[in-house]
Amino acid sequence: MTSDIIALSNLTINDYFMENHVKMTPRDFFMHLLGFFALYVSVISFLTLLFQYINALFPDKLDFYYTGILNTIRWSTSALLVVFAVYLLINWLLEKDFSRNPVKRDLKFRKWLTYFTLFIAAITIVVDLITLIYNFYSGELSTRFFLKVLIVLLVAAGIFSYYFWDLKRAADKKYRLPKISAWLAAVIVLASIVGGFFIVGSPNVQRQRRFDDQRIGDLQTIQNEIINYWQQKEKLPENLADLKNSISGFNPPLDPDTNSAYTYRVSLPLTFELCADFKTVSLNSGSEMAKSRPEMYYQQPYSQNWDHGTGPVCFSRTIDPELYNLNKN
Repeated sequence: MTSDIIALSNLTINDYFMENHVKMTPRDFFMHLLGFFALYVSVISFLTLLFQYINALFPDKLDFYYTGILNTIRWSTSALLVVFAVYLLINWLLEKDFSRNPVKRDLKFRKWLTYFTLFIAAITIVVDLITLIYNFYSGELSTRFFLKVLIVLLVAAGIFSYYFWDLKRAADKKYRLPKISAWLAAVIVLASIVGGFFIVGSPNVQRQRRFDDQRIGDLQTIQNEIINYWQQKEKLPENLADLKNSISGFNPPLDPDTNSAYTYRVSLPLTFELCADFKTVSLNSGSEMAKSRPEMYYQQPYSQNWDHGTGPVCFSRTIDPELYNLNKN
C-alpha cells in the first residue's frame, strides 16, 4: 500500500513537472525557429561558397563567368559570416537553457524542427545528386562533379548524423560533442573564408578588379563616342576633349580610382589607341590570362578584345570605313 502511494505520488509529480516545465514559451519558439533558420542559411551559403571555389579552380569553358563567381562569393561569404555567428550564439544560449532545465529538450516544436532538418538533409542529398549527375551527362568536368558531390555528401551527412544523435541523447546528461562540433564547424567555416583569399583574392584585390571592370566599361563608352564622332565628321578627334557634347551631356569618363584622364592617341587616319592603368589581370572564358592580341577590326561587336594585364595597357582599334560610313549610297 505504501509503495503504491509513493509510486502514485512520483507519477503525479512527474506529470506536474512535465506539464509545467515543458510548456513552450514564446522565447522558446522564436529561439528554436531562429536557430534552425540560421542553420539552413549557413549550410546553403557554405555550399554555394565552396561550389564557386570549385568553379574558379576548375573552370568549364562552356559555362564560365568570373564576374558572376566573384559576386556570388561575396554574397555567400557575407551571409555565412553573419548567419553562422547567429547560429552558434543561439545554440550556445539554448544549451545553457537546457542545462538549467533539461526537459526542454523534449519540446515537441524542437523535435518537429529536428525531424524536418533530417528530412531536408536527406532530400538535399537526393536532389543534389540528381542535379550533378545531369550536369555530368551534359559534359561538365568530372573533377568538378566529384568534388561537388563529395562536399554535399559530407555536409548533409554531418548534419544528419549530429541531429539524429541529438534526438537520441539523454536529456539529463552532459556531452562534449555539441561543443566539439561547434568548434569544428567554426574552424571549417573560417578556413573556407580565408581559403577564398588564395583562390579569388582578398577583398582589396576584388575591389581592384571591380575598378578594372569599370575602366573597361569607360573605354568601351569612349570608343563608341569616337566612332560616332568619325561617322559625323569623317575624321578622328584630336583629343578626348573633342568628344564633349553640351547637347547630349557627354563628358569623357575619368579613371574611377585616380580621377585621371584616360590616354588617347591617333596613330593613323583610321587607327587610334585607348590606354588605361590596370591593377589586376583580366580573366576571360576558361580563366585564361590576358595575352597580347593583334589589332582588332570591328567586323562584329562581340569580337572586340579587352583582355589586359597589370599596369598601363593600350588597345589599338582600326575603323572599317565600309562598315561604319553612314554617307555611302
